[in-house]
Order: sequence, then structure tokens, then C-alpha cells
Amino acid sequence: MYTLNVLMFILLFLSFVVYVLANFLGKKMKKEREKNSPFECGFDPFKKARTSFSIRFFLVAIIFLIFDIEIVVLMPVGILMNYSMIGHFSLISSLIIVVLIIGLVHEWNQGALNWVT
Repeated sequence: MYTLNVLMFILLFLSFVVYVLANFLGKKMKKEREKNSPFECGFDPFKKARTSFSIRFFLVAIIFLIFDIEIVVLMPVGILMNYSMIGHFSLISSLIIVVLIIGLVHEWNQGALNWVT
């Protein structure tokens, strides 16, 4: 019981020492304005809020979200094939993939995937 108390005291003391050192050494970082400002997609938070932005960035983000959600839809198909008819799941999976490929080709033809500054 005595060794447990000593060990707890040592651990608490070491934690306190690390906390004090981190606060002491981190003080000079808090004085810098750039380090404290939030970084959001390359926008400068110290300028006007109503500046124009690139629509292409948001188009690529939305395309990424669409493909990400479709991957989540397709992930359980392999597991569910064991419990049901393989024909239905392969047809549905193929249909989803064809729709994704058609959407990708359409976005490519429209130029939404060309990142030009």
C-alpha cells in the first residue's frame, strides 16, 4: 500500500512538472498573431470577410464528398453478399459504379476537375 502511494505521488509530480514546463516554454508561441489565428482553407482571417473566393475549391470538395459517400455505400456490399442473393447485390453495385463513372466523365467534360489558377 505504501509503494502504491509513493508511485501515485511520483506520477502526479512528474505530470505537474511536464505541465509547468509546457506552459513555460509555450508562452512565446502565444505572442505570435499568426500562430493564434485559425487557418481555414488558405483564407487570411485578418482581411475583409467579403472577399471573393475560388468556386473550383468548393466544387472539388463537393465532388470529393459525393465519391466518399458512395464508397461508404459500396463497402458493406461484400459482407452482405454472403447473406443474400449474389445477383441482386452485383447488379446494384454495378449500377452504382456505372452512375459514378458517368458522373465523373460528365464532371471531367465540364471542366470541374481542371485545377487552373
